Amino acid sequence: MAQTVFITGTSTGIGAAAVRLFAQHGWQVAATMRNPADAKFDDLPTVRVYALDVTDGEAVTRVVQQAHHDFGGLDVLINNAGYGLVGPFETATDAQIQTQFATNVFGVFAVTRAVLPLLRSQKSGVIINITSVGGRTAFPMNSLYHATKFGLDGFSESLWFELAPFGIQVKVVAPGAVATDFATRSLQMTVDPTDDDNPYVGQVRTVLEAFSSRMSADKQSTAEQIAEVIYTAATDGSPQFRYIAGADAQQILTAKAQMTDEEYLSTTQQSFGLA
Repeated sequence: MAQTVFITGTSTGIGAAAVRLFAQHGWQVAATMRNPADAKFDDLPTVRVYALDVTDGEAVTRVVQQAHHDFGGLDVLINNAGYGLVGPFETATDAQIQTQFATNVFGVFAVTRAVLPLLRSQKSGVIINITSVGGRTAFPMNSLYHATKFGLDGFSESLWFELAPFGIQVKVVAPGAVATDFATRSLQMTVDPTDDDNPYVGQVRTVLEAFSSRMSADKQSTAEQIAEVIYTAATDGSPQFRYIAGADAQQILTAKAQMTDEEYLSTTQQSFGLA
C-alpha cells in the first residue's frame, strides 16, 4: 500500500517541489494551500489538493480528518507553511506579530495536534518541521521571524522525547537561502524603507542591501534541492533529528560553532555593514 504524506504550504517553492518529489516516488500526497486555484498538480494522479489556512484551527482538524479518510491513512506530516516578517521590532504592529506567530508557530501546533492521534493509533509516523538556518542563528532586522523559528526548533526537539515511545519520529529540516518567491510573496516589512523620518531606516536599507547581495543565485539552493533533503528525512529511517539544508546554511553554522557569541555577533554585524 502506498504511503501518504500531508504537506502544508504547497502552492509554490519548497512545498510545491516536495509534493512533486513525493508523488514521483509513488507516494499519495495531501497538498494543502490557502487557495487551491494556485495548485499546479493536475499531472500527478496521486495528489489531492485541500484548501487550508493553518491559522484556522477548525479547518485544520477538518482537513486532516478528510485527508486521512480519503487516503486511508497518514504516514508523514511536513509542516512547511511559512511567512516572513522583516524590520525593526519596535515598529511591528500587534497584528503583524500575531500573524507571524499564528502562521509559523501556532499553525504548526494546530496541524501537529490534529495529526498526532492518527499517528499514535498506528504507532508509527514521521513529523518534519521546516525551520530555517534562522532557527539556529540570527541576522539583523529579523527578530520576530527568528523568534518563531527558534521556537519551532525547540518545540521540535522537546516533542522528539514525548513522541518516541509511540514510534513517532520528529525531525527538522533547516534550509538556508532558497531560490523561491518567499522573499516577495511571503515577506512583509514592519517599516517603510523609504520613510526617511524613521530612526531605523538607515539600518533597514543597509540590511536589505546586504541580504540582496547574499541572495545572489549562485549562493542559493533550489526548492528541488531542499525537497530532496525533506524526502531523505522522511524515508531514511535514521535517528537523525536535524537536517541542515544548503551549502550556505552549513557554512554559516559551522563558522558560528567555531566562534564565541561575541565574536559571532561582531562578525555578523560587520558583514551586514552595521559596525
